[in-house]
Amino acid sequence: MKRLSVVITNYNYGQYVAQAVESALALCWDDLEVVVVDDGSTDDSLDVLQRYADRVTLLPGPNEGQRSAANRGFAASTGDVVLFLDADDVLPPELPQRLADAWRPPVSKIQVRMQRIGANGEPVGNPFPEWSPVPEPADVRQWMEKTSAYPTPPGSANAYARWFLDRIFPLDSSTGDFADSACLAAAPFHGDVVSLPDVAVGYRQHGANDSDLLADHTRFSREVDRARARWRFAHRSIGVDEAVISDRPLRRSRELLQFRVAAARLTEGPHALPGDGRMRLVLDSLGSALQPGPEHASRRLLIAAWCLVTLLAPNRLVGRLVLRRWRRS
Repeated sequence: MKRLSVVITNYNYGQYVAQAVESALALCWDDLEVVVVDDGSTDDSLDVLQRYADRVTLLPGPNEGQRSAANRGFAASTGDVVLFLDADDVLPPELPQRLADAWRPPVSKIQVRMQRIGANGEPVGNPFPEWSPVPEPADVRQWMEKTSAYPTPPGSANAYARWFLDRIFPLDSSTGDFADSACLAAAPFHGDVVSLPDVAVGYRQHGANDSDLLADHTRFSREVDRARARWRFAHRSIGVDEAVISDRPLRRSRELLQFRVAAARLTEGPHALPGDGRMRLVLDSLGSALQPGPEHASRRLLIAAWCLVTLLAPNRLVGRLVLRRWRRS
């Protein structure tokens, strides 16, 4: 690894973006480049970012969404390793050396864990994802091919090889408004995904997190839609014709199964996966413990049990079951 590029995309995170930029500039690496794209913020973000204009590449522009901002930032970057840092997250200073120690030619992505932090930077809970044992690149590739999923953190805890990103950027609208979905899904199909368990990126936890599923019940069906979109994008990125991409592996994902069950019980309208219905979900729940993946047997059985109970429970209990499943400790 030679040059490391950190691309920060910001929209109205004036409260946090200075900490993100400071953490990027404090990384222990000689050949470091920091690119900051402001996506048309209407708060004081630009005033905050101007303080760093002599140390970062600052790209203000109109509000076009996070994916477009990531496209702009990547186009302006020059590093052979690129990390997209959310404007409310922070990087640990030792991260570049850990990446360099693990980097080798077949690597498309290195992922580390995340530590939830509060508004003032205090740790909240335990690091995630839980890797026990730490997945090998061959495991990640097999799980992705068989079930469309593998244990991965969200955007800021992933560093990508430029040769891989050159194959998929600029990202189009087929994977939605966010850049990380496409990158996470395609990486195992192009190279090795290496997991480092003993370093963590700070993941800011606050009321505006897009990942807060309990904030809006429609987010469960949205997550299913996103999973299907990124699955199909990943296959198109390696030249598979859209017409022959199978959705069957999506039905084998235990994580996605839980979203499908919650969406079916909490929201009206068509199901996100074609053909989904109560009987289909019951059958997938019964068979879920037998599907490949990183979870231990006890965890697999617990997921299957939760899905079956939630599918069969009376309406008045469904909300409590969903809250119990996704409530953060």
